[in-house]
Amino acid sequence: MITKTSRVAILAAALMAGTVLSGMAHAADTVKVGVLQSLSGTMAISEVTVKNAEMMAIDEINASGGVLGKQIVPVVEDGASDPAIFAQKATKLVQDDEVVTVFGGWTSASRKAMLPVFQRLKSLLWYPVQFEGNECSPAIMYSGAQPNQQMLPAYDWAKEKGFKTFFLLGSDYVFPRTANLIAKKHIEKDKLTLAGEEYVPLGGTDFSAVIAKIQAAKPDVIFSTLNGDSNVSFFKQMGAAGLPSAKLPVMSFSIGEQEAQAMGPSLVEGSYAAWNYFQSIDTPENKKFVAAYQAKFGANAAVTDPMVHGYIDVYVWKAAVEKAGTFDAKKVRAAAVELAALPSPMGPVKFARNQSLIQTAYIGELDPKGQFKILWTSKGAIDPEPYDPVAFPGKKCVIKH
Repeated sequence: MITKTSRVAILAAALMAGTVLSGMAHAADTVKVGVLQSLSGTMAISEVTVKNAEMMAIDEINASGGVLGKQIVPVVEDGASDPAIFAQKATKLVQDDEVVTVFGGWTSASRKAMLPVFQRLKSLLWYPVQFEGNECSPAIMYSGAQPNQQMLPAYDWAKEKGFKTFFLLGSDYVFPRTANLIAKKHIEKDKLTLAGEEYVPLGGTDFSAVIAKIQAAKPDVIFSTLNGDSNVSFFKQMGAAGLPSAKLPVMSFSIGEQEAQAMGPSLVEGSYAAWNYFQSIDTPENKKFVAAYQAKFGANAAVTDPMVHGYIDVYVWKAAVEKAGTFDAKKVRAAAVELAALPSPMGPVKFARNQSLIQTAYIGELDPKGQFKILWTSKGAIDPEPYDPVAFPGKKCVIKH
């Protein structure tokens, strides 16, 4: 005989079983990915919108049916402009949240802090920002430019312009120091002049001593690898010292449209930048992307190179997952380098066997509205070379798939 108490217990058990089954069904219909950018700290000026672009790609893919029949669930974390926090959050995402891949990072310090995490946990990071090369890991898909796709094309352009003396200025961490090492090797090889080399702490705001050295050195051009909001202080103090960009050219490798607008376009008008994407690229694919981003995040929202690379990374991951037929990181990265070129706001894009993106280089000049007028375009897409042969002779990147 079933008592009232027994009936209540049976009903409770059935309800619990239904809840578990419902949760299992929900989990079976979704897949989790990590989105890890600096949403606070000195790098937030650049990274928040990379997160936005990655999230937009996820929303678009979900609206079109998802990946392998699953909806993507993004787990968003804040790296807080601190490499140690990036490593902690990467571990949390992969181990605790069980994401199948992670999109994010900006500074090379953050990437290098995360690299051992992804290697140890056999996961995969999609890294969207230009960097210094001199690294080659199966745990990372490098969609940002290698030096031969950004800094060295800018150096060649500067030589063509007749610039002979170079002042190298950067934030004090691995990307600026290694990128400038490469630049110095080429300056030496070409028998040109290094007028000076200075570094300030990431987030530093006092450039008085640096500017005094620039004034004394009288370079033809400054190559700037300053990152984050240090750029605001640098350009303001340069202007106050009587050295606006119109008088002393500055070639930046980390200032895009968004940073220019946040700083005030008049502050950086006439300065140069080298990237693999500018918002002003005049193609139907890019116009569609910019319109979609501005519809989502504001009519005046600027679009930058790292944002587009973050957006592209999500779509390449989707295509690689579908080619591999699985979310397994090892199989996905192998499939990613076998994909045919995919359409994108940058034009057709494809990863090389070394897990770096093949891409075109551009030089742009900032106009009064904070947009770049494209002055120079490379002759076709450039194959990525993680190890510059002048700076690192004999080193090659070989990744087995």
